[in-house]
Amino acid sequence: MTTLGASKMWEDLHEAAAQASREYVVLEELKEKIGKRLSALIGCEDAMVTPGAAAAISLGTCASLTGSDTQKVRQLPDLTGMKKEVVIQRVHRNGYDHAVRNTGVRIVDVESERALIDAIGDQTAMMYFLGGTSGDWRWETPVSLERCREITRRARVPLMVDAANMLPPWDNIRRLANLGVDLICISAGKHMRGPQCSGILAGRRDLIQSAWLNSSPHSDSLGRPMKVGREEMVTAWLTAEKYSQLDFDAIDRQCVKQAEYLERELSAVPGLKLERTPTDRTRKIRRVSVHWDERALGITATDVERSLMEGEPRIAVGRAQPQGIELTVFMNEAGDEKTAVKRLREIFKT
Repeated sequence: MTTLGASKMWEDLHEAAAQASREYVVLEELKEKIGKRLSALIGCEDAMVTPGAAAAISLGTCASLTGSDTQKVRQLPDLTGMKKEVVIQRVHRNGYDHAVRNTGVRIVDVESERALIDAIGDQTAMMYFLGGTSGDWRWETPVSLERCREITRRARVPLMVDAANMLPPWDNIRRLANLGVDLICISAGKHMRGPQCSGILAGRRDLIQSAWLNSSPHSDSLGRPMKVGREEMVTAWLTAEKYSQLDFDAIDRQCVKQAEYLERELSAVPGLKLERTPTDRTRKIRRVSVHWDERALGITATDVERSLMEGEPRIAVGRAQPQGIELTVFMNEAGDEKTAVKRLREIFKT
């Protein structure tokens, strides 16, 4: 979604951003006020706005390394005299853990509970847990989040959960807070429909305060380039206020209807086979896979994808395995499913 602009920002946020841009403000005061409100919505001790979930991951890792020691803040990514390792379950390794690695730490992969317990030692700064991601129904996580929380708490090691792909619903975030997760990394773009360049880091107050020391406006810090303006702070906060109150069951019912329409209408196209993709473990995203015999119909999945993107309006789709395309019913407007069906009928000439 990031490459497509992430989401359509709520209409009433545009004026809020404009108002914020017209006044000077002490950023630390604004951060404190907004953090207090965000933490109330989440159910944790403190929170801060970041320029995206990846920035939240990086700043949270920095906080786990430096604490409130400003000398260590200035020293990063030189880890001399600091802990140097972050533990991650191997199935949770992903491109976004670069946001952990860019602090200079070494990743320790584990594949079992015994390996996790043995890996945590005097050099362990943090544990990273991937809360959810697209297609995570395909594999199992060896050590559950609850068990990881028990193990890390006993070892006094901060537990970070990458929750960028755990929405909807908002209760998923509240559950992490209730579990006592030390650092929760949230994307305020995508389904929340805040600014694309905004995220939230939430959790323990001492770690959030340390993350703030590692971020802008503090000049001599690794996170100084991760600047958040007052416009993003205000709009990310207002996004959370709005999003946390949505009727997620009603939203899902609409998505189900859209998926059912896609299945019903496209199954009538000769040669097409429709299949509902299982939902992710932590969020209900409805996806419909479309398969066909490319030789028999004389058109490849690449051809279809290109035609959809080159038409008007442009339609982006995923690729299904082993063949075909995948239609994702997520952050769509009502009626988008009808547009997609119309275009696909044209492409398949029915």
